[in-house]
Amino acid sequence: MDVVALGELLIDFTCVGTDADGYPTMAAHPGGAPANFLAALAKFGVKTALLGKVGSDAFGKILCETLRKAGIDTSGMIETDDVFTTLAFVTLDETGNREFSFSRKPGADTCVTFEELDLSMIDKAKVFHFGSLSLTDEPARSATYRAVEYAKGRGKLITYDPNLRKPLWKDLDACREQMLWGLSRADVVKISDEEVEFLFGLGVEDGAAHILEHYGVKLVFVTCGADGCYFKNAKAAGRVPALSDIAVKDTTGAGDIFGGSAVWKLLQCQKAPQELEHGELTEIVTFACTAAGLSTTLSGGISSVPEYEAVIERMHN
Repeated sequence: MDVVALGELLIDFTCVGTDADGYPTMAAHPGGAPANFLAALAKFGVKTALLGKVGSDAFGKILCETLRKAGIDTSGMIETDDVFTTLAFVTLDETGNREFSFSRKPGADTCVTFEELDLSMIDKAKVFHFGSLSLTDEPARSATYRAVEYAKGRGKLITYDPNLRKPLWKDLDACREQMLWGLSRADVVKISDEEVEFLFGLGVEDGAAHILEHYGVKLVFVTCGADGCYFKNAKAAGRVPALSDIAVKDTTGAGDIFGGSAVWKLLQCQKAPQELEHGELTEIVTFACTAAGLSTTLSGGISSVPEYEAVIERMHN
């Protein structure tokens, strides 16, 4: 096993139209940031596994089958009769902006306990990945705390995505506190410019420097949407542009696919993240930006990871 992630596996319902009364027509896609992250790694040949919980309902079963088809080990996934699989709904407001609603009160992913986790999968892995959505509610929060400490205690590389979804938090101060806890435990962080602003009120470059200086992080990627990605470690810093002249269809999961693609390239380097030179980091981020960009030309997250050959061809062109 190379990479194990802990976190949410859910259904994303995306609005594809509305009827005369304003009711949305929804398309269902498999989702959850850790699952999207692992899907990119699995696509490029990495052995991956997800630890988490879904309902023993139709959605939970089809999600686990989707992971298996994507090459992700599901033996650490728990099915429960007590709660339903988490559902996320993305609709458009009157100005065309996306609005998120969640059926998660509770959802199965928030109900996983530490005692239910298959720790042998962490033992076998090189990398342990988690995100902030598993920190919103108990018992998943405590399970995540303990799993991260377990992985750190066994010398695993810790990767983290402080994925900001404000509707899932009862209190934004608590949201900030939990997201910062994750930063304090991570070696490699993929964070967006919006999340840097939310946490620190800083711009991209100052925010990356702040994270490295104050949280013990070894390498930070700050994704900036159409403006590409800024990277920084102790040895180098730089910016790589996003893909241009592509027909963007759906940005769902693009940040997660960037993260998984970057970690795949990081594993290929076989160097500690703080030891990577400018050229190596530029190559990592160029590959990840290309994979993420190509993913936006397709729908969904897991289903939109491009083929390795397509990424390489686009990079060469």
